[in-house]
Amino acid sequence: MQLRLGLTLALSVFSLAGCSSLAFNNGTLDYKDTTELNPLQYPEGSMVRPATPLYPAPTVDQLAIEHAPKLENQKGNRFSLPRPDENQEHAISDAGQAEEAAISRPQLVTDGNQNPLLKIDGNSATIWQYTLATLSSLNHTVVAQSKNRYEVTVKVDQQTYILKLSSVGSSNSLAVFNADNSFADKQTAADLLTQIYQNWPA
Repeated sequence: MQLRLGLTLALSVFSLAGCSSLAFNNGTLDYKDTTELNPLQYPEGSMVRPATPLYPAPTVDQLAIEHAPKLENQKGNRFSLPRPDENQEHAISDAGQAEEAAISRPQLVTDGNQNPLLKIDGNSATIWQYTLATLSSLNHTVVAQSKNRYEVTVKVDQQTYILKLSSVGSSNSLAVFNADNSFADKQTAADLLTQIYQNWPA
């Protein structure tokens, strides 16, 4: 009788506590121990088309990895998102809503000479940060970046182009130029601006 009562109490404690609060290792942090795999090797003489990854893994700076937030529980044996502070949550929400209201969605347009442009209304500095973040997500190599102007030199398919953000009032235009500051080929510029438009983070 006492054994049955003890077993019932033990089961009750486990059911009330739940597995998550006991923090058993459930394998959710195993991604930290992953290793890089070599590209797929095809047998010699086989007729295969070259494989290009649709979503290549972005290159992440080691400094960013070292300063990344630790999304794990107190014991460090399972994935866990931190609980937001209530005041901080309201402040972030208000700031996010104000910023979203200040920045419009990009629009693909052309100028009088039919050169493709990406038109975005809002704060130029914020728009430029969004542009750089989008280029990073697209895995385009950034060759150089101007410190005084909203200009960045990128390499796309072994060709070098310059992206420039110009503004008139609150209206901003993103355009693609060749290395000699002439407008890039219309189709090439349209393709790059379309990629930025489709992957815009806001």
